Amino acid sequence: MPVNQFNIKGLDSEQVNFSREKFGRNKLDYKKENTFLDVLLRIVKEPMTILLLVASTIYFISGETGNGIFMVVAILFIASISLYQDSRSKNALEKLKDLSQPHCKVIRNGALIEIKSEELVVGDFLLVEEGTSITADGTIVQSNDFSVNESILTGESLAVFKDKDKEDRYIYSGTIVSSGLAIAEITAIGNETKLGKIGKSLESISEEKTPLEIQVSNFVKWMAIVGAIVFVLVWVINYWQSKHILNSLLQSLTLAMSILPEEIPVAFTTFMALGAWRLMKLGIVVKQTKTVETLGSATVICTDKTGTITENKMSLAKLFVLKNNKIVSPQEELNDSDKELIELSMWASEPIPFDPMEVALHQAYKNLIQTDERPNFTLVHEYPLGGKPPMMTHIFSDSNGRKIIAAKGAPEALINVSNLNETEIQQIHYAIEVLATEGYRVLGVGVSNFEGEDYPSQQQDLPFEFKGIVAFYDPPKKNIQRVMEDFYTAGIQVKIITGDNAATTASIAKQIGFKDYDKTISGDELMELSENELKTRVMDTAIFTRMFPEAKLKIINALKSNNQIVAMTGDGVNDGPALKAAHIGIAMGQKGTEIAKQAASLILLEDDLSKMVEAVAMGRKIYTNLKKAIQYIISIHIPIILTVFIPLALGWIYPNIFSPIHIIFLELIMGPTCSIIYENEPMEPNTMSQKPKPLSTTFFNLKELSISIMQGFVITIGTLSVYQLAVASGYNEAITRTMVFTVLITANIFLTLINRSFYYSILTTLKYKNNMVLFIIFITIALVGLILYVNPLTVFFEFEGLNLNQLLTSIIIGFISVIWYEIIKIIKRAKVSIIERPAYNSVYEK
Repeated sequence: MPVNQFNIKGLDSEQVNFSREKFGRNKLDYKKENTFLDVLLRIVKEPMTILLLVASTIYFISGETGNGIFMVVAILFIASISLYQDSRSKNALEKLKDLSQPHCKVIRNGALIEIKSEELVVGDFLLVEEGTSITADGTIVQSNDFSVNESILTGESLAVFKDKDKEDRYIYSGTIVSSGLAIAEITAIGNETKLGKIGKSLESISEEKTPLEIQVSNFVKWMAIVGAIVFVLVWVINYWQSKHILNSLLQSLTLAMSILPEEIPVAFTTFMALGAWRLMKLGIVVKQTKTVETLGSATVICTDKTGTITENKMSLAKLFVLKNNKIVSPQEELNDSDKELIELSMWASEPIPFDPMEVALHQAYKNLIQTDERPNFTLVHEYPLGGKPPMMTHIFSDSNGRKIIAAKGAPEALINVSNLNETEIQQIHYAIEVLATEGYRVLGVGVSNFEGEDYPSQQQDLPFEFKGIVAFYDPPKKNIQRVMEDFYTAGIQVKIITGDNAATTASIAKQIGFKDYDKTISGDELMELSENELKTRVMDTAIFTRMFPEAKLKIINALKSNNQIVAMTGDGVNDGPALKAAHIGIAMGQKGTEIAKQAASLILLEDDLSKMVEAVAMGRKIYTNLKKAIQYIISIHIPIILTVFIPLALGWIYPNIFSPIHIIFLELIMGPTCSIIYENEPMEPNTMSQKPKPLSTTFFNLKELSISIMQGFVITIGTLSVYQLAVASGYNEAITRTMVFTVLITANIFLTLINRSFYYSILTTLKYKNNMVLFIIFITIALVGLILYVNPLTVFFEFEGLNLNQLLTSIIIGFISVIWYEIIKIIKRAKVSIIERPAYNSVYEK
């Protein structure tokens, strides 16, 4: 049937442009967040910015204009870095938002086309069908068996039937089509819709924080409290000893700056946003950045069969006519009974097919039937897919009063509504077994001779004659066996949840090397299990067949109650509740309904499950790199804090070894290191051969922090050793300060290289492809060289040029204070044997 059968021309391009100019775009515009001014105000409120402003003010009051200007320049530099990072994150999220925007179908210039919902205009003719979310308000002009769930507006969960001839002939943005099809003329878009007018209340709703976000926030908050206490304490001690209020304030500010780990929240936000952007480049749209955090923890992947494991390219492969009790191929010479079965299965399908099986049936009808009767018949009544097992019925009529009532669905459903004897039932079941065992997907087909126009409320109440079975072949995807192997290697269980029967699913599963393909359970069996039985059974079962929405939801909740982190793929309306309930709901970008996409947290644009392997790998990589960045920050902060505090607290000869300008210089080096170098790190070879990390895992516990604390203390020993060595050698304060600073810089450079992996040696990680490493290290060395040997800068920083012996001593001590961790790595590698998968590196080294 033609796509323009509705006899509606719709708007032309000129009318669309005029309407858009007059009424605007179809999007909700409320409070603007994260504007340039918002970001600027947030930066000004940052504790580090406040400390720098106070320090610069003190320098200006004290007459040290040069230091004051340096601090102001530092503030501007830090602000520009923050603005740049925020801009990168914002741009990444905007692109994701654009990609995840819902689509809709409209009739324009006489043709049915698909557009982004934002491009919908007043006056457009919008086509909505079962499974779609309505994206604007309108008035129905044509409909068929059309009902809508308006609970988002009314709170009423029952579907409301609507028609152009009824009083309620309006559709509203945000509601969901429960059944049928309708065409509506759009009357309101964006803020002018019913949802848009009440949507102001959505402004006050804030997104819930993830466990890792809370951990980062709490850690920084506690460090800020410690910094504030130490700030007051040191100010009091310094003032007590020196009686100089401004100098003592500067020294206490120096320590407060060294304690505050302001790089951590910046690193967290940057890693998550850019991680989502990297996933987008792989064809994976993450709707919320917090999903990135969860990906690396996934322990179970629940996948449907059709279109995910298989190609979703249905071809009509076999026919079974009950009258003949014979299985034949459509390529053979068909008799009248065979052709009748194809005709009836086509009439049982949607008039405008979109399901691959229905497309195949329409094509088979077109190829085999001499006279195409489709233009002569009109759909007068429809029973949508429903029941357990499911079936659907269509009733057509022509101008002469001829009527066709055809149904198709699960063979069991047609058996239940047909008057069959025991022999016929046995013949049908045998045919099903033969076809399903060969991997065919089977549908039962029936016809009804019901007279009159007063149709029963349920299709199951119609009298049916079972005609036969149509069987389709949907081959497995070529890469699916490798995908399964990758999941298993990564320690992730895979479960198939499908509406198909057990024999067909098991046959396909066997072909792709699916583990435990013989362990199956049906939806009805699952619903009868007690809560405890269900918890055990979902862990032991690999294939769930003849599933319906309630059963799918029970599976997800049962897995979650077993402390599993569940990822679930889906594409239909019925998958919505389960997708929403899963930790990671995965919708298919091509065959997925808008409902599935809205319920999901992640969309695979290419409907390719191998992208989920890459998504899990990316999630693990991001978590690992964030962990490296945070452990680096903690490791390098400890020696800075202690090197400032210990000489002051113990009354050493040079108590104020560093001032705020030294601390801020170190901060300017550390910031790019953690945010740029570690964010760009490739995935380590063993990442996808390890078990998933528990979602409750944190790198702020004592076990994880012990490495950072140990590294920090050893570097502190190095800085204080060179301090005492310089004093013992009779060096002045400037040389002592310069040597201590050089040790810190050297330790910082080698710590950056060593912490690129807590398992592989530095010789291995040097081969990792990350161009930013050499760039940042080169910039650091160049800047330090200028400070140490360009006289005006040396004087400004209160340094003194080091001779070769002093410089080598400082570099060697800095190197030794970090390189010892390579011995720990050697011990780790000796204890653990891990299967390395370097092939994954190629994906992320780009």
